[in-house]
Amino acid sequence: MNALAQLGMVSETPRNNQVSGDLSHDMEDRKDYFIVRDGMRFAGTHLLVDLWDATNLDSPEEIDRVLREAAIVAGATILHSHFHHFSPNGGVSGVVVLAESHISIHTWPERNFAALDIFMCGACDPYTSIPVLQRFFKPERIVLDEQRRGKENL
Repeated sequence: MNALAQLGMVSETPRNNQVSGDLSHDMEDRKDYFIVRDGMRFAGTHLLVDLWDATNLDSPEEIDRVLREAAIVAGATILHSHFHHFSPNGGVSGVVVLAESHISIHTWPERNFAALDIFMCGACDPYTSIPVLQRFFKPERIVLDEQRRGKENL
């Protein structure tokens, strides 16, 4: 058992769509997960999501569950997750590590605020995660910013 599993940080049900085994084959045989969209090639979409006047910001277990749901809805492969509960304010910081990158969160219950990063490459669509977050956190206002990471000229 690896060290992350001993700490309870490894997903109990990781998806099995990653390639394993001999990686010594030619680079030409490897799948390229960069995206081509709108005349641009890039590594992935990175959403910065601010949730204002939000609820449910102090339960690491529930936040873990909803971020996993958001990852699955987006088509991502969950590798593991880890969350920390702060006291005395009850804030939560954590990450769901994905084969396609990550979803991270930091909450401030005393301010009814949460900041999330959703970075996904390949065929995943991080925008499909937003309704899952809205249902759970019930924010009055969402501020969303998109960055395309790893941009290349075509």
